[in-house]
Amino acid sequence: MLISNYSGKYPEAGTDEAGRGALAGPVTAAAVILPPDYQNAKLNDSKILSLKWRNILKQEIEAVALAYAVVHVSPQEIDKINILQASFLAMNRAVAQLELRPAYLLVDGNRFYNQTDVPHTCLIKGDARFLSIAAASVLAKTARDEYMQNLALSYPDYAWERNVGYPTKAHREAIRSKGVSPHHRQSFRLL
Repeated sequence: MLISNYSGKYPEAGTDEAGRGALAGPVTAAAVILPPDYQNAKLNDSKILSLKWRNILKQEIEAVALAYAVVHVSPQEIDKINILQASFLAMNRAVAQLELRPAYLLVDGNRFYNQTDVPHTCLIKGDARFLSIAAASVLAKTARDEYMQNLALSYPDYAWERNVGYPTKAHREAIRSKGVSPHHRQSFRLL
């Protein structure tokens, strides 16, 4: 069972991002404040959950969260400021969009450029240790995957409905044969 609170302060928000390693599409972040007594034995890092469980948990998180926000940072912004800074920007924007101001912020990872006035702690593998970060992980991943699947309808050559922009062999072959789309990250090594 994941831990419900780290700081002893309430409300405590968790934040995480999805899509840092993709070749196309946005980097997406979520911030989530769960009720202090919330427990869920299935909630975990989105990367280890099945698609079915991510979608079930997404609905539950959105129903029970005291507040949540999801933000996309475009490939153009990523190319301008780099993927690390874009990830920080997405998480900061998500926290800023929460309808309830957190007293403390838990950030998945080992560093964060905090542009909010909310104190924070970075936690390596936090999405597999703390409920609020895991919830943010689920919301960020499901929102980004849905975004890429919708984009795939207009750009079917890249198979984004399956690879959601990540560097698969088929995705790289499509870039080689069709060229890049406006949604590819020009600052990344695409081939």
